[in-house]
Amino acid sequence: LQLVESGGGLVQPGNSLRLSCAGSGVAFDYYDIGWFRQISGKEREGVSCISAGGSYKNYTDSVKGRFTISRDNAENVVFMQMNNLKPEDTAVYYCAPCVMLTLGPQTSVRSWGQGTQVIVSS
Repeated sequence: LQLVESGGGLVQPGNSLRLSCAGSGVAFDYYDIGWFRQISGKEREGVSCISAGGSYKNYTDSVKGRFTISRDNAENVVFMQMNNLKPEDTAVYYCAPCVMLTLGPQTSVRSWGQGTQVIVSS
């Protein structure tokens, strides 16, 4: 499974962005897929996770009520709508198979894509 992130950019606080995670390879709809972010100099953290069929979702506390994860398995894509963005959301965002309960990456994740940069600044 290969995943490619897109949709980042520079926005002002309070504005919105929608990130996309396009999958290729086999069995995209077999995996729970999540978003992760990494601020420079800090460890990567799990942000959200959506189950393979899309019925279950989990979010880290700091984004609850602002971010929404969704997926379209027919198009092999996972989205994350980010509303009311804050400067502390500034990070490189990555997508990867996730563990729903912990928001950590699955043990099968051996490498990360290039990610997409989100900068929230006035």
